[in-house]
Amino acid sequence: MRLFLIAFQFLTIIPLPLNLRCEKEDLGRSTAFFPVVGLAIGSLLYGADRLLSPWLARPLSDALLITLLAVITGALHLDGLADVCDGLAARGNRERFLDIMKDSRVGAVGVVALVLGLLLKWQALAAVPAGIKWQALLLFPLLARCGQVLAMAGASHARNDGLGATFITGIGSLQLATALGTTLAIAFALLPLKGLLAFIGIVALSLAVRGYFTRRLGGLTGDVLGCISELSEIFALLLFACAFP
Repeated sequence: MRLFLIAFQFLTIIPLPLNLRCEKEDLGRSTAFFPVVGLAIGSLLYGADRLLSPWLARPLSDALLITLLAVITGALHLDGLADVCDGLAARGNRERFLDIMKDSRVGAVGVVALVLGLLLKWQALAAVPAGIKWQALLLFPLLARCGQVLAMAGASHARNDGLGATFITGIGSLQLATALGTTLAIAFALLPLKGLLAFIGIVALSLAVRGYFTRRLGGLTGDVLGCISELSEIFALLLFACAFP
């Protein structure tokens, strides 16, 4: 339970009335519970949807759900998406890329990436069939956090400092197996076919992005992991919106 609460505190801004003891090694170990935290976030979105949908048109309701997601997570991963896109746009060497991601300022390309990312997420959610919307709301945050864990497991870290390096160093096979097993079981239970296909899609996406940045930067950073989470949320919703059964 303590490791779950550590993961919950890191991935959300929801305050907990507890003083948790957290050692450096606990951060990596807590990744086993990242998908469960994603499921908790999805549950909050589902509850909000139940409150909003009787009163608001679906486009507006879905826009508010995407806004709520950004608020719950403190826009943590959105910042990673913007920083990574700014680094890609700079077209410099490894050191320049890392320096740009470390800069607290957001460039024009980062702003465009944020706008397009939120727009895609909103429209993908709006395109999810009404009959499976509640399952999609529960699953897409869960799948994205599983993608983060998969990307971290066995990866190199591009910097020796920062939270990204701490998580990557601390994660092991037990955390990976727990995250993958939990995600697959829940996805299959809620949406047997689409859930399984979405799981496979997120696995493929996470490994592909990890491979690219390992070649480009020599490893991953916290910003890259945040970017993977955002891309995974968008991709999962797109898969749920597809017309296949």
